Amino acid sequence: MPRRTLIEDRPWLLASLTASITFYFLPEPWIGSVYAMVLKGLSVGFLVPYALVRHHSLDAKLLAIIMAFGAAGDVGMELDTIVGGAIFFIGHLIAIGLYWRNRRTNVTGSQRAAALTMLVMVPTISWFLSGDAGVGIYAIGLGAMAASAWLSRFGRYHVGAGAMLFIVSDWLIFARMGGALPESATSWLIWPLYYAGQFMICTGIIQGLRRDHRA
Repeated sequence: MPRRTLIEDRPWLLASLTASITFYFLPEPWIGSVYAMVLKGLSVGFLVPYALVRHHSLDAKLLAIIMAFGAAGDVGMELDTIVGGAIFFIGHLIAIGLYWRNRRTNVTGSQRAAALTMLVMVPTISWFLSGDAGVGIYAIGLGAMAASAWLSRFGRYHVGAGAMLFIVSDWLIFARMGGALPESATSWLIWPLYYAGQFMICTGIIQGLRRDHRA
């Protein structure tokens, strides 16, 4: 049977990509509008039904919840950064639970060292960039999420790399908050790095779950 196209086989991924690209290239007068917030929320929000349709396990449902918190956090950040950060923090905690359920059985010393480095350095660098204690607390969850992803059975060069892109996008936000980098140097990078990270995390986990199903 010929391979189906993206629009036929994975319409939710196509919808997510379309919303994300449209949001990124919105003209200046639309920035901050309700329309922009809707597009921003839908970009990751469309990954929720993708996860639910592509796999029917508890892990896929947890992934859908994580993506839902990501979408809510995206909108929340537009309204209040503390509220948005709190929503993302909860999503990170759920992600840690998902990765812990799927932790890798054989972990090398270098892999453990890399995870420990993330756990320590992510909140440290985040606090240093922002100078904000609240950011440092949030980044403890961010670092734990990335470390758990790295130690999970899901592909490191897909899910693990996606978590790292998430971290870099947040570091750019924190650097802007703390005045380490100007907005002109960060604004055009934050969204594509963040969205690519979420996209890689979601699709990587689903691929891993479906591979297990075929085995």
